[in-house]
This record gives sequence, C-alpha cells and structure tokens, in this order.
Amino acid sequence: MPLNTVSAISLDLDDTLWPFAPSVARAEETLQAWLVEHAPAAAALLSAPRALALLRDEYEAAHPELSGDYRALRLGSIAAVLEAVGADVALTKPAYEAFYAARNNVEFFEDVLPALAWLSARFPLIAVTNGNADLALTGGKEFFAGALSARQFGVAKPEAAIFHAAAKMASVDPAEMLHVGDDFDLDVVGATNAGLQAAWLVRQGAAAPCPPRVGAHVTVSCLLNLCGLLGRPG
Repeated sequence: MPLNTVSAISLDLDDTLWPFAPSVARAEETLQAWLVEHAPAAAALLSAPRALALLRDEYEAAHPELSGDYRALRLGSIAAVLEAVGADVALTKPAYEAFYAARNNVEFFEDVLPALAWLSARFPLIAVTNGNADLALTGGKEFFAGALSARQFGVAKPEAAIFHAAAKMASVDPAEMLHVGDDFDLDVVGATNAGLQAAWLVRQGAAAPCPPRVGAHVTVSCLLNLCGLLGRPG
C-alpha cells in the first residue's frame, strides 16, 4: 500500500523503539535486589524464577478492574507480598520507584535515534502507548511533540479515541497521520479502523508474523526503512 499524504506520525514505544522484555527483566532484578536490602522476607518469598512476574499476573487476575494499569498492578502486587510476610507496607512506594526507574532504563534499537532525528525534523511525532514508559526517563523525549498513554488518557489501543487524540495533539486530520507499531491488532488494525494510515514494524529476527487479516498498511523492518518510504535518501 503506498502512503498517502503524511503530515504527522504517532509511534508505539515498547518493542517499537526498544525491546520490552529486557527492560522488564532488569527492573524485576532491581526490585528483587531492593527487597533483599529492605524487606528480606519478601525477597525470600520471591526468590524463585519469574516469581515477580507471576505475582503481578496473579494480582491482575484477582483485580480485573486494574487490567492495563501497570502502575496500580505493580504497586498492588508489591503491597500484597509485603503484607503477606508482615513487612511494612509503607515500603511499597519506594520499592516501586526502584522498579520503575529500572523499567525506564531501556536500550534503543540501533536504528531508532537516527530515524527519530530525521523524522522529527519533518513531522510532529506523538508517542501512543498502552504501557507506562516515560520518555523523560527513557530518553528520546526531545524528538516528540507529545505523548499519550492509555493509563493517563483512559482509553487504550486499539480504541479509536486514543488515535484521534494523537491526531488532534498533532493538529492534523486522522487521515494524514501515520501510526507506527509492532503489534498488528493494536497498532495496525486499531489505527486503520480509526482512519489513520499505518506502518507495521516487523523487525528482523522477530517471530514470524501471522498473515495480516485486515487493515491497509505498509510493512517495514526498521524505522530507517520507514524514513526511506517518506523520502529519506538511501
């Protein structure tokens, strides 16, 4: 699908600008180390592999109303384990702060920063994420004209409202906005159903994608590939 006029671009964050799994793994290791120092009984309870991740998943299952609110889920699960071992639940907030700082210590894919520099000089860029990364902490905020997270906005991808809000933030019509992301259903289907154009980012080495089901879009292997489609010399 050739792109039509593009006047602004929205971008997903996790697994689009950086790999998500390593940042969360580092954050959980940081949280575990923090608990060893400040709440050793809680750390002992969570010493098994993936214990922190499983705890958060269990907490989400017990509190479906918090689904998608990653901050609340992580705070709640930390508080639950502190309470279970008789530790001071007032440690919940500083424990989470240690986790969250590490969660935002990301490693950008090699193509991302050069591509963002080129794109931001030509288009307003808006971050649109269902996650809780903070560009002020990850780095890269200087390239973006604005950011929308599902938690702050109250609506998550693939709902049309968050894509329309991104277009409004960029002062363009939805049809002139290109959304870029790695998740076909959330990013491509969501964006095209909202009237945006879409670029599906399928990085080399990623798991083989399922055949597209709906949504006219372009497919790119990196953000520099996208820059080429938008006029950047090879």
